[in-house]
Amino acid sequence: MRIKVINPNTTASMTAKIGAAARAVAGPGTEIIAVNPECGPVSIEGHYDEAIAAAALLEEIRKGEADGVDGYVIACFGDPGLLAAREVASGPVLGIAEAAMHAASFLATGFSVVTTLGRTKIIAHHLAKSYGMAPFCRNIRACELEVLALEDERSDARRIITEECRRARDEDEAGAIVLGCAGMADLAKAIEREIGVPVIDGVTVAVKFVEALVACGLATSKHGDLAYPIAKTFTGLNGMSVARS
Repeated sequence: MRIKVINPNTTASMTAKIGAAARAVAGPGTEIIAVNPECGPVSIEGHYDEAIAAAALLEEIRKGEADGVDGYVIACFGDPGLLAAREVASGPVLGIAEAAMHAASFLATGFSVVTTLGRTKIIAHHLAKSYGMAPFCRNIRACELEVLALEDERSDARRIITEECRRARDEDEAGAIVLGCAGMADLAKAIEREIGVPVIDGVTVAVKFVEALVACGLATSKHGDLAYPIAKTFTGLNGMSVARS
């Protein structure tokens, strides 16, 4: 089985971290292909960044289809381009926010999300509502850390995030914590040991969900709105026609 894990930003060090987290949980015989686009924002911290990143993300899905990839993980907590990616892909495509929120609902009656910048909280709120997770989501908390601070050892990010997770446990009475950024993938287990409740990294649970779906022989529905895109010319975008006959 081949799973392509796509970091939609262009920061290669974050992609390496994400790939390591994915490989740590992948089953025997599962190949993890961790990539990021060559063009786009170095970090994704708002609606504009998501919109710019989506086209390059979809190109990575298109390449995966040509290479025979079995399933995909979109490793950004805004789940940018998720439905469009499902139109392009034959196999399952999961976003890490979607996967993490559902996993948290299996483990606790309520969870809080701990994310990076406050400006991204509304995106997480919208996703929780869209995924039917609003009844389980106790709070969405921001550490006011820029995404690239997670790559900087001088930022004290681990301590700041751990303290916010502890406050979520105590003040929100959250039985589980969802980490709201793929760049936090390497922190989940250490924070869980410190605060004593499940701490969910969406990269790892998304990989396991994709593995399960593929193993069950399940693929993205091509009936209705997730059918392959309609064949047409995309002016000025070479190679962007991804429809199948």
